[in-house]
Amino acid sequence: MSNNDDPLPPHIHDPNLHPPSTNPDFVVVRPGSAPRLITVQYLHTLPQTRIGQCYIVSTGHGTSGPFRFQGVTLKGLLTALLPAGFDYTRVEARSGDGFSTRISAAEIHLETDRPILLATGRDGLPLRRDQGLVRLIVPQETDGALRQVKWIANLTIRA
Repeated sequence: MSNNDDPLPPHIHDPNLHPPSTNPDFVVVRPGSAPRLITVQYLHTLPQTRIGQCYIVSTGHGTSGPFRFQGVTLKGLLTALLPAGFDYTRVEARSGDGFSTRISAAEIHLETDRPILLATGRDGLPLRRDQGLVRLIVPQETDGALRQVKWIANLTIRA
């Protein structure tokens, strides 16, 4: 795949302090299936995980935290949505403001006490829309906020 064909080329992301929309729902695009609308209410029906000592690494305005995030693991959401044994290579996460990242299947399936999370809460309180509800948290993120996506608009599963 050439860089021109890459749907998620490397890029710089300017900080955006305002939500691109008021709607926190997002779409999951699955190979061979119709896109599926995911609501915050649906995420709350899935097993919840809490991860402490997480930081928000924000491009342009530093690091904040530590925080304790709560939500469903990305692996948990995929387990709920995909047929057993479905083989995928990565998930691409895109924000409503156009920021995006990709996560390999190996990262998603890594056995760790700090899994990748679709956070809906922070420090025991629900996230507000301006805080990113729903927000992708990659606990291992330590550099330039290239993997923490707030305002998830869609997840695309690549086989």
